Amino acid sequence: MKKIISTVMLIIVVAPVMAQTEEVISKKGKTLIFASEDPGLGNKVRSGLIKTFFKVYPKLAKDFNPETADTVFVKIDTAYDGVAYAHNGKVTISSEWLKKKPGDTDVITHEVMHLVQNYPPDSGPGWLTEGIADYVRYVYGVDNKQAGWSLPEYREGNHYKDSYRVTARFLVWLTRHYNKNIVSVLDKNMRNKTYTPGLWQTCTTRSLDELWAEYQRAPAL
Repeated sequence: MKKIISTVMLIIVVAPVMAQTEEVISKKGKTLIFASEDPGLGNKVRSGLIKTFFKVYPKLAKDFNPETADTVFVKIDTAYDGVAYAHNGKVTISSEWLKKKPGDTDVITHEVMHLVQNYPPDSGPGWLTEGIADYVRYVYGVDNKQAGWSLPEYREGNHYKDSYRVTARFLVWLTRHYNKNIVSVLDKNMRNKTYTPGLWQTCTTRSLDELWAEYQRAPAL
């Protein structure tokens, strides 16, 4: 029995403890709780993420959803092997991604838009949710060029359901050729769970498939 207890105690003693630094910053009526598990996170990356947050989040709240949360928690996660995700008022960003792409501070722009969206379940198509978030990154992003991030040119075989940047470019095209407010209208209806496919025609006088066909013929922005 003594041997078992000793072994357990040894495991507890040698188990690694993950250090986490946390800052609370308030500006422009918003509060950011910024936590990092990565002691190697460079100050330039850290300050870039914080600066980008305060530059874009208050604008997104004002333009899209004034009821969005005033306090946001952002965590730099050493265990997460994706890029980033947003959930329940929190944004998680992979520390490995930031090591690969230290200039990609606008990753936070895409993710905080998901918090602003705050769509209820079954509110509309997932491809549109991600397309709007990348549209916002394109329009509101602080330094996409530094990250090597841009909207791709239309390529044969693309479809509006491809999501992310492909859908975002289509949305940009729609704002310039049909209705400058279409993204705001789509976003509001998704959040209110009043989205229907007929909304595209209401905003543009064309169905979604008709709009895409026209975009395929002349996709220039």
